Amino acid sequence: MVVDVNSKDGLIIRKLIPLATLPGTQFSALCAEMTVEEMQGGILFKKGDMDTHLIYLLSGEVALQSDGLVIEVIAAESDSARFALAHQIPRKIDAVANGEVRFLRLDADIVNKPPLLVYKEDENNMIIEEAEGDPGDWMTALLRSPIFQRLPPANLQQILIGLEEVRFNKGETIIEQGSAGDYYYLVKNGECLLTRKPSPNAKDIKLAQLANGDTFGEDSLISDTPSNGSITALTDIVLLRLDKKRFVSLIKDPTLRFVNYIEMQEAVRQGAILLDVSSQDEYAKRHLDGSINAPFFSLRMQLKTLSRAKPVIVVCGDGKVSEAAAFLLLRHKINAIILKGGIKGVSPETENEAAVFHIDDGFETLVDDCMDAGGRAIAESPESFNQGNVQEQSFYNSAGSASSSLEDQIRLLKSENEELKRMNSRFNDQYRKLETDKDHAEKRCRILQNQVEKLTQVLDQLKGD
Repeated sequence: MVVDVNSKDGLIIRKLIPLATLPGTQFSALCAEMTVEEMQGGILFKKGDMDTHLIYLLSGEVALQSDGLVIEVIAAESDSARFALAHQIPRKIDAVANGEVRFLRLDADIVNKPPLLVYKEDENNMIIEEAEGDPGDWMTALLRSPIFQRLPPANLQQILIGLEEVRFNKGETIIEQGSAGDYYYLVKNGECLLTRKPSPNAKDIKLAQLANGDTFGEDSLISDTPSNGSITALTDIVLLRLDKKRFVSLIKDPTLRFVNYIEMQEAVRQGAILLDVSSQDEYAKRHLDGSINAPFFSLRMQLKTLSRAKPVIVVCGDGKVSEAAAFLLLRHKINAIILKGGIKGVSPETENEAAVFHIDDGFETLVDDCMDAGGRAIAESPESFNQGNVQEQSFYNSAGSASSSLEDQIRLLKSENEELKRMNSRFNDQYRKLETDKDHAEKRCRILQNQVEKLTQVLDQLKGD
């Protein structure tokens, strides 16, 4: 019998892994070919079976047994039931129905090779064909993440088994800036705030507010560096965390992709964007020609301006920060690839082979060398520019090139700088007013103190009389 996607069975099936990651149209098409089976006790499969169909439990209980010994009992309402029962082929265990059960039998190829989310971009709109699901369901939110879309079901199952629940009270610090990273976190219930201090004595800069289904903590795990920000609980919060070893083997390693310098050149010739996530100081000292600088600590705030139309090749000094940046971009549906080893990994021989890119040592002014009078990127010589050898890079969604967006950023920074000056002037005026009020208060205090002393003397005289 065909499964209605809006029926009770359809809603249960929608949460199965990895069916929860399917776009709505593909899920509906799959439901049209499904048949829900029923059984009153009996064996669903036996140890050694080679049938490649995978079985999902929709209602009832199933006991997983080995040589007559019950290893585990799976109930349809449990998180374990969202995975196929003992999915290894050949079967490593027996599956026996405890009373009446209803179940689904699916081809392993459909389960093990679900299509990735499809992202299409035109000049006006971003069309994202995403899976549907209950937004309050943390597991569905997790599975809808582009990062977890890349992982095989076996990894997902090991991740969910390895998650540990922890709780924090409102106002508690979950991660402190500068601390070593030990865990990857998922917000199960509650809200927290990501902040960063540019310097020890500076005020916190608010970078992002995280809620149910959001994740954090991966930056320091990937780059193997201290945390570059702090996470504070805005409410009482329940988190799920995965230790570093599991995160690296189950999530990081299968997710990130790398290219060498030659492959990077070819990708850029094909239209890829070269994004350097080094700090501004490091970028000024050394960078690849044609790259756009977006320091990693500020990258999160620029995500909405980045285009998904072209792949992004992420670069930094040694490649470590690039890995964390690429992971962040992938989470936000931007196709990110990493230059393996970073700029340090580019050998002089390879560098000399480059026809378009070389490493700028930073001795000349960056803006003057990279921009013409109109604010556009220029090549090393006017002749090469006239020959059309410069490729304008549409890194941002809005019409125009990255250079025009750079002009917008410069104007924005100037505007913000003027606003800061005005705020500073107001603060100075307030400070002077407070100083004046303080002087008046101190003067009044001295007058009152003198009056008290005189009254005390008069009182003493009256007592003497």
